[in-house]
Amino acid sequence: MTATATTPTTTTNASASATTPSANPNQALWERGDFTRIAATMRESAEALVAKLGVREGLKVLDVGAGDGTTALPEARLGADVLAVDIARNLVEAGRRRAKEQGLTNVRFEHGDATNLNGLADRSFDLVVSFFGAMFAPRPFDVAKEMVRVTRPGGRIVMGNWIPGDPTLVAQILKISAAYTPPPPEGFVSPMTWGVEANVLERFGAAGIAKEKISFARDTYTFESPGTPDAFVEVFRRYYGPTMNAFDAAEKNGRAADLQRELEALFAQENRGRDGATSIPATFLRVTVSV
Repeated sequence: MTATATTPTTTTNASASATTPSANPNQALWERGDFTRIAATMRESAEALVAKLGVREGLKVLDVGAGDGTTALPEARLGADVLAVDIARNLVEAGRRRAKEQGLTNVRFEHGDATNLNGLADRSFDLVVSFFGAMFAPRPFDVAKEMVRVTRPGGRIVMGNWIPGDPTLVAQILKISAAYTPPPPEGFVSPMTWGVEANVLERFGAAGIAKEKISFARDTYTFESPGTPDAFVEVFRRYYGPTMNAFDAAEKNGRAADLQRELEALFAQENRGRDGATSIPATFLRVTVSV
């Protein structure tokens, strides 16, 4: 669920396709497995989040790192004109299928890159949204610059970002997984740095946004799965790129059983579901930027 960069250019058509990104590790990560299996557990909270955004009929919305439409389809159902962009081609195709199945003609899915939206015109969207998407793209300063560039004056950017060190689910999944994988390459910037307010202020500040136009709130996202917490761990093991990579590395070192135990303990501890079901809340940083 993300997207990557070069020098942006502009077009005169606000609905033009996003640029086709060159091959990069971020694309390979999110095209691995099948994130739609995770996204299926995120639908209910996505509806609730979108309901808070003031989306209305005719609003032009860009959803960056949109995956298979977890937030883009609820935005379209509220009447917005939505362009959903993602780095993973399999998720773009999945989003198109879901939109067709739901009869939504006011949402388009395009293969694109959060750090280089050079197929999109300046100042062409009323609302730019990215929940747990653009935060995973490399070159965060380019991400901020591009989101600001395509937002019209008076428009908004809203991001949802996981918080480093947070004790709830996703931050801990990523922390545990990182302990089993090789060190990242030189120059790598952790996506979790988007969950630090000072970093957000610096990145959008470099894109020309004054700090008083940026606000923060802690919010909660809940993952809902009909199966047990252990079964939910298996979904992450089989279909979530970062966890898949961690298990690959752990298996080579004979530590896969340790990783499995850590994740099962985490999911059991965080579960609030009843009668064998899984309901796990996760805290995130909601960022609102006024352009």
